Amino acid sequence: MISFGPSEEQELIRNSLRDFAAQVLRPAARAADEASELPAGFLQQAWELGLTSTQLPSAVGGGGEARSPVTNALVLEELGCGDPALGLAAAAPSAFAFAIADHGTAEQQKRLLPRFCGGQFASGAIAWVEPSPVFDPLALTTLAEVKGDKFVLSGKKRFVVMGDRAEELLVIARNAQATGGGFAALDAFIVPRDAVGVAIGEREKLLGMKALPAVSLPLDKVEVPAANRLGGERGIDARRLVASSRAGSAALLTGLTRAVMEYAIPYAKDRHAFGEAIAQKQAIAFQLADMRIETDAMRWLVWKAASFLEHGRDGTREAAQAFGYAAEQAVTLSDAGVQVLGGHGFIREHPVEMWYRHARTLSVLDTVAAL
Repeated sequence: MISFGPSEEQELIRNSLRDFAAQVLRPAARAADEASELPAGFLQQAWELGLTSTQLPSAVGGGGEARSPVTNALVLEELGCGDPALGLAAAAPSAFAFAIADHGTAEQQKRLLPRFCGGQFASGAIAWVEPSPVFDPLALTTLAEVKGDKFVLSGKKRFVVMGDRAEELLVIARNAQATGGGFAALDAFIVPRDAVGVAIGEREKLLGMKALPAVSLPLDKVEVPAANRLGGERGIDARRLVASSRAGSAALLTGLTRAVMEYAIPYAKDRHAFGEAIAQKQAIAFQLADMRIETDAMRWLVWKAASFLEHGRDGTREAAQAFGYAAEQAVTLSDAGVQVLGGHGFIREHPVEMWYRHARTLSVLDTVAAL
């Protein structure tokens, strides 16, 4: 039979993450946003949830559980509902490690993945986003050129999450030797942070997601051995990498939108004006109804994309639909949340103005998370 709900195991995982979001992320979110930094000890605390290690092969020290993009979508929604900035920091190691597990050679997995299976926080970073008015993950200007038995990388990346503390960077670039464009031209390269030509730039100053460590990354003729090309001679399955990233970002946005809805509805029921709760006002009631409808629609699109990935199908279109819809609705509905609160929506006593800023920031970044 077809089931449109989580399994018993997935429900347990979701409830565990929901508790973590409520007890750890949400209480720390405002102070972290104001200070523009992660809370002390947060990364280790999040690491101990086992979000990364449990789904890595037992041969490299991981838990050996089957990778489940659907389960990861549930996880990212809960993290996004708690706080997307802190949640994305917690999930950043998974994005790097899962890319190595999915696309790397046996040697690359053996060399890199054991570090993500220990008891101490380990980080890797994916450098994909570039400084352009409208970023297209398939039209990169960062170029990888062959030089003997090496590749030379040149370009500039932006919004590299955890790039200031990652030991290795996974740089997505356009292969100069590729005969076609789009997915066929994409390659990924494992670059040590201390490689010659790598310059960790200044921390990004953003409208939202201010607690999240993200940096620019200039690459000036960085030479890496051919063995550092992810996937070796076969390269990567770029379609799956893009789809996984877009669906993951859509899951975060779904959680963020749910947070707005779950805050706005009780507020509107408790807030009275002219003798009745403002939730009884037709204009407000319609906005609240739209929050519920659109949040559910976002979730179904994310789950569909995740299901395609889980069953080995091409989820390119489904992930693009999920992210495009989630990005638009997250901004629209978080703005509606601000409006429902009226003047309270613009002050820091309530979190909706922060969520609106987060939505604005995440809506233009479709390659920052992964399933």
